Amino acid sequence: MNRKRFLSALSAFSSALVFPIREAKAAASLHLSIKTDISAIPPYLKPGDTLGITAPAGHITIERLGPAISIMESWGYKVKIGNTIGKQDFSFGGTDEERAADFQQMLDDPSIKAIMCARGGYGVVRIVDQLDWARFKLRPKWIIGFSDVTVLHSHIQRNCGIATIHSKMCNSFPDDLAISEPIQVQTIQSIQEALSGKQMAYTALPNSCNRAGIAEGTLVGGNLKVLETLSGTVSDINTAGKILFVEDTGEYLYSIDRMFWNLQRTGKLKTLKGLIVGGFNIKPDDEGEEFGRSLQEIILSKVKNYTYPVCFDFPVGHQRANFALKCGVKHRLKVTSDETTLIEIK
Repeated sequence: MNRKRFLSALSAFSSALVFPIREAKAAASLHLSIKTDISAIPPYLKPGDTLGITAPAGHITIERLGPAISIMESWGYKVKIGNTIGKQDFSFGGTDEERAADFQQMLDDPSIKAIMCARGGYGVVRIVDQLDWARFKLRPKWIIGFSDVTVLHSHIQRNCGIATIHSKMCNSFPDDLAISEPIQVQTIQSIQEALSGKQMAYTALPNSCNRAGIAEGTLVGGNLKVLETLSGTVSDINTAGKILFVEDTGEYLYSIDRMFWNLQRTGKLKTLKGLIVGGFNIKPDDEGEEFGRSLQEIILSKVKNYTYPVCFDFPVGHQRANFALKCGVKHRLKVTSDETTLIEIK
């Protein structure tokens, strides 16, 4: 993948959460006001704030969280471990009811200023409809994760209009940053930069298949397969006037083609301002069943009738070069023959 190191920044929040009956109208008012292209931005995190860790999808042990906890505490944050950590219901981090209850508790807990999902896997779609977002909409906090957590990014953007962070999760933190590869260090640092409120700015080297152009719009997206499965649901992503980023792993080329046909046929590609293609770890074709088209050919054929910029090999996805992105926030995308830049618009 061609790319340069990029800096990112994100805001996170403070402020206590209270929800007396007299504030119900205020919550309803906020809910109406944030259903626009401009998302509500949770407050930035500051030293001493508490970050919660929960497992809404796959299971994980407390021991596996050790490096992530140590690093986030070194950033000055307190860490609160959710009840799902260490629990296991086959592949899940506890039963559906346990995972939903743990996530809900963290949404409603006024002492928790951000929620990081411990890992991906599968399971968020099984609990998302059980969650009550009323207090979250009244007092937003950053939700952090990627892969299966795309369910939350899309659902929150569609129904709450609140910014979220697409980034690595606890299971991707290296055991020792001091001896880790630079790309690992940079991607983990990008989470801290995001939470501390620095302006996001990204630069990536060019790809010969890129389509030049300049666009401004709210950044949305995530895992392509998850986005496909959300089509037609209350969590369906809204791409109208947006810059869309997508990534995936372990899919055949024909499956990626089918997913892009879904984006095309549902009108999600037609109304874009720009398209960012991240990492795609493609499963090799079965012998005798070759698809005969590259990833770039698949995508460019779906957007050939549109004029917005398109870039490939952006450093996001199931790979070491997976930097923090702020979903729901306006960005400026510029694709040239020399480089691609993505900058948050303040």
